[in-house]
Amino acid sequence: MTCINRHDLGLLVLRLGTGAVLGAHGAQKLFGWFGGGGLAGTAAGMEHMGFLPGRRSAIAAGLGEAGGGALLALGLATPAAGAAAAGAMAGAVAVHAPAGFFAQSGGYEYPAFLGFTAAVIGLTGPGRLSLDRATCHRFDQPWTVGVAFAGSALAVVAVLGKRIRAQAAAVAAADSEADAE
Repeated sequence: MTCINRHDLGLLVLRLGTGAVLGAHGAQKLFGWFGGGGLAGTAAGMEHMGFLPGRRSAIAAGLGEAGGGALLALGLATPAAGAAAAGAMAGAVAVHAPAGFFAQSGGYEYPAFLGFTAAVIGLTGPGRLSLDRATCHRFDQPWTVGVAFAGSALAVVAVLGKRIRAQAAAVAAADSEADAE
């Protein structure tokens, strides 16, 4: 019989804590729980931040956080869960980056920490106290790590690239309008 060791217990606690925080953030976006804006409010905020279309961006961010967080907490499909949550947090980092690093000035410290933690769990694996282990790692195969993180990285590059182009177009339009006056 195998005893529960500190490694497995530590991964369980880390997964539960990280998953709960991510899940709560996603629930704010998707359902308006915990004082969040819900889908309509989040979609408007996403549009304002340059993520177009706003509703689709809100759903993607909410699912990346809530879905990735729930799966991390359960230790199910851990590579995909970690990659999805890390990708969602990369978008949040991009939004907060102009304010610098530290959270007290609106910086990206907090979403970066959540993203790195989710990524580390996705790369490390869930430990023995997980649904991945209970399902004989059916959703946690070695090849899924590379596929999940590559897919997430490609999605982040595409989404942030589209945001940058939209912001540049908005600045150019504002400049043209100012020149016309």
